[in-house]
Amino acid sequence: MPISRAEIATESGAKLIKRLCKHWTHKLEVEHEEGEGRVAFEDGTCLMQAEADKLVVAIEALDEESLDRLEGVVANHLERMAGDEELVIVWEN
Repeated sequence: MPISRAEIATESGAKLIKRLCKHWTHKLEVEHEEGEGRVAFEDGTCLMQAEADKLVVAIEALDEESLDRLEGVVANHLERMAGDEELVIVWEN
C-alpha cells in the first residue's frame, strides 16, 4: 500500500483537524481526539497530527491512483478549512 506524507507549517493544526473531521463525519468513518484525527475513505486512510508549529498528514491508499486522488482531496479540503491562512502542502512518497 503506497503512503504519502506532508508536514505543513501552521500554528492552527488542531483547529484544522477539528474542522476537517467535523466536515467529513457525516459521510465517512472519522475518529477525532484533541490534536489528532483519522479519516477512513473507501480507498485509503488519512491520519493527521497537530504539533506546535505544523500539521503532519499521512495518507495510505490501496494503489498509486487512489493515493494521488486522496492527496488532492485532502489538500483541497485543508486549504478550504484554513480560510485566509495560506498552506504550503508538499507530499512526499
